[in-house]
Order: sequence, then structure tokens, then C-alpha cells
Amino acid sequence: MSLVGKKFPNITVDAMSEMGDDLRINVLEEATSNHQKVLLFWYPKDFTFVCPTELHAFQEALGEFEKRNTKVIGASCDTNEVHFAWLNTPKDNGGIEGVTYPILADTHRQLANTLGIVDQDFEYDEEGNETFSGSNVTYRATYLIDETGKIFHEAVNDMPLGRNVAEFLRLIDAYTHVQKHGEVCPANWEEGKEAMSADRKGVADYLSTH
Repeated sequence: MSLVGKKFPNITVDAMSEMGDDLRINVLEEATSNHQKVLLFWYPKDFTFVCPTELHAFQEALGEFEKRNTKVIGASCDTNEVHFAWLNTPKDNGGIEGVTYPILADTHRQLANTLGIVDQDFEYDEEGNETFSGSNVTYRATYLIDETGKIFHEAVNDMPLGRNVAEFLRLIDAYTHVQKHGEVCPANWEEGKEAMSADRKGVADYLSTH
């Protein structure tokens, strides 16, 4: 079930800073209290393969997100201690040393289960006994949350598929344009390109020149 257009869940979760500080982060409050957008991205597990490439990619683009008044937060179901160990592992050894944004440690999976992004299935046999299948870790889910706490974008990738960080910058630009100008952004819109009015004349004018 999509959460787009709804408030992000009001749940506080343990987190780890790059300095090794234990934090408590409520993503909804990060957006509303600081009047900023939030990009929250989930990855399956620390010390894996695709995951460090994504964490470094978001770090490399961190300045661009900050220019857009957007806070980046990573998240998995690993513990703070495992996060800190990974943060202290060099990049050339598969680690995420140099990552400076906080990483949620949703070890109880309260937030991840509320979002519905955990790879798990529960079934019952003929005797009524519950059986479990799945990896019990999260898919590569990404949420963009606006200054009011509303989710304006969500995407969920299967575990082998890494994300395109530039697309999230484009989506933030587009949403900000809508907020500021009241226009809508057509397919493949990028900052500096023409948007259009959300009416019949607007789409007709746009299509006549594109």
C-alpha cells in the first residue's frame, strides 16, 4: 500500500552518528521541527555488497541535498554497534568510512514494518503453527518527505538493484518547483526547464512546443 500523500509515521528510532554517538531520531520531527525536506533511504544490511556503493553515492551528493534544504538519513535493521564498525571500515575494504549523515538502527523493525518494507512472510500450517520465510531485512526503499511531514515520493527496489541518486535530486527540484510556482512538472522535467499549468490550456501549450 502506497504511503504517498500521507504523513510519515511518528516513530522514534535509535541511530548512529559518524562520530560514534548514539542518537534517537524521529524522521517526522526532523522534517517538521526543522522545516526541511528529508530523504530517508533503507538498505538491507551492513557489510554487504551493493549497500556501500549507495551509502558512498549519497555521501558524494550530500552537498547537493544540503543546497536543497534536504537532510539525508540512511537506515537498516542492523545495530548501532554494527553501524559504527562499518563506519570505521575503510572504503577500499568494503566499508563506509567517510559517511557523515546519520544511520537509523531499526533493530526491532518497528518503523520498517510500519512502512511495509521488510522481506518477510508468515504462514500457518494445517495445525495452526506459524512459519516464517524471508530474509527479515528491508528492501531498498526510499522516501522523500516534505516540510509538513508528508511523503511526496516513495520507491522500493529489490535487493540487487542499486539506486540512481541523481533522480532523487531531480524529484526534490520538481517538488520544490511545484511548491513555489504552483505549476506541474512534465515527464523528464529538470531544473531550468519549462513546467506547465495544471489545466487543459497548459498541457496543450506545452505539447505544442515539445
